[in-house]
Amino acid sequence: MVDALGNPVALSLTPGQAADITQAAPLLHEVQPSAFIGDKGYDSDALVEKLEKRGITPVIPPKANRKEPRETDFALYRERNLVERFFNALKQYRGIATRYDKLANTFLTGVLLVCVILWLN
Repeated sequence: MVDALGNPVALSLTPGQAADITQAAPLLHEVQPSAFIGDKGYDSDALVEKLEKRGITPVIPPKANRKEPRETDFALYRERNLVERFFNALKQYRGIATRYDKLANTFLTGVLLVCVILWLN
């Protein structure tokens, strides 16, 4: 997760085959945002219910197969590029982009070090 400036605020390392939505709820316990901006992969009734229960505005476009599409603030949704820019900044470090580290905890430590560097810049 990143804040409104694109700085990382919460991280979670998962296996490559795990869906992103599985980590949304655990990461949300670490922060209290006013809005949650996610792509169509986060379009889940359960997640939207959790967000609304906590008073967080879900800004998630509905999937094409949804019978009753939700309203989405696409002006705010444009800010999702901050997450993509964060991943691009991470991948500028060759050790992170190619995952030289074989152990998950060593790799996560490298990612956290890069996050500290990004915060300091």
